[in-house]
Amino acid sequence: MEFSHKRRPVTTNWFFLFLLLSTNLLTLLYSTTFYSSCSHSPKIVVTESTVTVPSQSTVRSAATASLHAASEDDLPPEFKAFTSGQLLPFGVNPNFDSDTMYPPVGRPCTMFPDLLRRFMTYKVNGSCPDDELLAQKLLLKGCEPLPRRRCRHASPRDYVEPYPLPTSLWTTPSDSSVVWTAYTCKNYDCLINRKHRQQGFDDCKDCFDLDGAEKNRWTAAKSNGGLDFTIDEVLATKKPGTIRIGLDIGGGVATFAVRMRDRNITIITTSMNLNGPFNNFIASRGVVPLYISISQRLPFFDNTLDIVHSMHVMSNWIPTMLLHFMMFDIYRVLRPGGLFWLDHFFCVGEQLEHVYTPLIDSIGFNKIKWVVGRKLDRGPELQEMYLSALLEKPLKNSW
Repeated sequence: MEFSHKRRPVTTNWFFLFLLLSTNLLTLLYSTTFYSSCSHSPKIVVTESTVTVPSQSTVRSAATASLHAASEDDLPPEFKAFTSGQLLPFGVNPNFDSDTMYPPVGRPCTMFPDLLRRFMTYKVNGSCPDDELLAQKLLLKGCEPLPRRRCRHASPRDYVEPYPLPTSLWTTPSDSSVVWTAYTCKNYDCLINRKHRQQGFDDCKDCFDLDGAEKNRWTAAKSNGGLDFTIDEVLATKKPGTIRIGLDIGGGVATFAVRMRDRNITIITTSMNLNGPFNNFIASRGVVPLYISISQRLPFFDNTLDIVHSMHVMSNWIPTMLLHFMMFDIYRVLRPGGLFWLDHFFCVGEQLEHVYTPLIDSIGFNKIKWVVGRKLDRGPELQEMYLSALLEKPLKNSW
């Protein structure tokens, strides 16, 4: 049986060809867009020691910030002048393995071009702006170290010399030792009494009262197995005289350093100026302040410090991954046999068991003391816990 075939018009064939090509092109465009967007998503690497994974909002905000780093044209001229490589006068230096010197600044500096432009805008060889709040804001956003500037920073008016040692250790400094512009309080009387006069939260609110709680910190003769280890109990775990130098992370007004100084031990205290002149106050007492955030790599060489102490600052408000890096950095700077005194670390009860104990165990410290207790100052319903631990870096190689 024969069938007759009618030939399709040419226009019909062209129509089907156009439809086929259009479909393929749309498919290609969709797949390219889809896989391209996936490839730009931040990757989260989960290892054995990873305890928590950043939330989607955290990852998204971090990715957004990285995409908004300023272009070269947006950066202030003084910033580019400081960070540009400078040729060494005598050519290649074998220590640098280069003929060029590159001053360091924190990468996030360029993520905040408006703040950076304000910070780096000044008259060269003139006076710097009175911008301590701006500088600290940049620093806490990760612009650390801050770029150097070619201007003279403001000094206090009518400055007077500090009290001599040992009087300075327990005497409130003169108000004229501080430039007060950045702070709510404008004198030390306000700072000393703000616990009673001011509502709301301020970091280390009662720290400036040297006749208050500070007077009794680390003075007990025995801890009786509790959370409050005494300095002499800690030092007794080592041969006399072998704890000589160390670091206190987030040490408030450096009372720990003052107590250790009484025992001929030199302690450097890190502190920020969070609504108070902590660094000025520490220096006025006659001990050494170090103005760095907890995110900064510790500026000490490997295996050099005898002791590192931290009270309250290292706790569950720090992202777990950053806390992990931080504890490994403490391990790095401690000498073999050095001590890490983790003083009143706080978290929720279940976090201690499932997050922070495994994290601390992963560092490789030996446990000398490990005491857990209830944190009740904000109410038992929060189920918060304290951990005080004395940890030792092993004497033998840890790898």
